[in-house]
Amino acid sequence: MPFYLVKTPALFRWLFPSCVWRIPNKQNKIFLTFDDGPNPIFTRKILAILKAHDISATFFCIGRQAQKHPELLNEILASGHTIGNHSQTHKNGWKTTTVDYVNEVTDCARIFTSSLFRPPYGKITPKQVRKLKRNYKIIMWDVLGADFDFRVDAKKIETNITKNTHSGSIIVLHDNPKFAAKMIEALPLIITNLKEKGYVFSSIDATLLHP
Repeated sequence: MPFYLVKTPALFRWLFPSCVWRIPNKQNKIFLTFDDGPNPIFTRKILAILKAHDISATFFCIGRQAQKHPELLNEILASGHTIGNHSQTHKNGWKTTTVDYVNEVTDCARIFTSSLFRPPYGKITPKQVRKLKRNYKIIMWDVLGADFDFRVDAKKIETNITKNTHSGSIIVLHDNPKFAAKMIEALPLIITNLKEKGYVFSSIDATLLHP
């Protein structure tokens, strides 16, 4: 049974202050992100939903997936979204040496370029942070949809997000085919409900982040 927290505690932000956990702003902006793609079925379904609602998002892509589907990176960018590095093969930083972990990020950067990096599973060591923050903004999150949890249905995903999102929130979902179907079901309602609360969806761009 996986352990996770839907809302990221302040303690985590205190322990890793150089990582970006949320993006404070005065425009009521929130930041929808998708990890583990690109996937030819689910990434395109997400893009269609985002287009229908006229919003932008950020896709943290795995290098080996991008190698298989380079056309999807072009589709993501052409649709006005941003992409971030999610490592080459999605290794757990807590179980990987710093040298190997940095190589994972570098290998992904050979496939596509981005100044944004999200640690797979959100697991990264202080030493890995020190190495990577020289060249990347390390993007974490403060709201987890928990779509990866097989016990969670589409309604619960929607509830997790709409109840915990505030201005500046970074929200995590996945275009991983293992569990993307229920996320796709939940996504239109998530967007509609958050728009009704007055939030504005934005992609993550380096210009939005603190230097």
